[in-house]
Amino acid sequence: MPLEQYVTGVIAAEMPADFELAALKAQAIAARTFIVRRLAAGDTGGTADGKADVNDTVEHQVYLSRADLEEWPSRGKGAQLEKLRQAVQQTEGIVMTFRGQPITASFFSSSGGYTENSEEYWSLKIPYLRSVPSPWEAAINPKNRETVEMPLAQLYSKLGQKVPEPVQTALADLNQGDNRAKEATKLSAGKLFKTLSWTTGRRVKEIRIGDQVYTGREVREKLNLRSSQFTLAVTGDTVKITTYGYGHGVGMSQWGANGMAKEGYTATQILKHYYTGISFQQASHFIK
Repeated sequence: MPLEQYVTGVIAAEMPADFELAALKAQAIAARTFIVRRLAAGDTGGTADGKADVNDTVEHQVYLSRADLEEWPSRGKGAQLEKLRQAVQQTEGIVMTFRGQPITASFFSSSGGYTENSEEYWSLKIPYLRSVPSPWEAAINPKNRETVEMPLAQLYSKLGQKVPEPVQTALADLNQGDNRAKEATKLSAGKLFKTLSWTTGRRVKEIRIGDQVYTGREVREKLNLRSSQFTLAVTGDTVKITTYGYGHGVGMSQWGANGMAKEGYTATQILKHYYTGISFQQASHFIK
């Protein structure tokens, strides 16, 4: 399919169409850069038998087909579709580069105040994926902070542990209604969990839970949390986990981009903030 049709389908699926035009333009350039990098490298990894250039899941980029988009006007979304097309047309062919090559244009939904160094979530240090401040989300994203609850026993189970004996005893006493106030003090977050270190982006780097040490990413994935920036609190036999932001935190924050756009930043300024030291070139330099 035509490159720009693909980019339109990606930004339709990956970013709310009611975001500011500058944020949508930044997303269009990021989406275009992602696919151009794969095409230029002949990278078909993550596709069925390598017979496609890319898949349409969050593993690569989510994508809405042309047929899906053509239904938007009949669903009252004609203006949003026109805005998406405008974002693509006004950035046509533009990709981000570093040292003359298309970058890995990773992005995510929102941060808890800072983005993350690439090596602190993945293993590879990438010079343009550095931790930068991103304060805009907290004011405009109503879901930037979220608290979930689960039984303490379930937390240990999801982490592949047995409930430690002192915790079992305290839980049993609580269930029997005996010495509730006394036993509740044994089930405080400060006694059960210890955050050992934080990343540059203020996320949990390592945390001790029970008799094991986990990375923040491991806890996020095992407990299905929105991000690896989280705090833990215990009330009775329940743990409350509060997360900040949504996603891996590496690259461009979409809600942060929207916040920057609302303050008058251009797409170019947004991208240069989230991707350190990048330049811009035409996709035609890399693919025919």
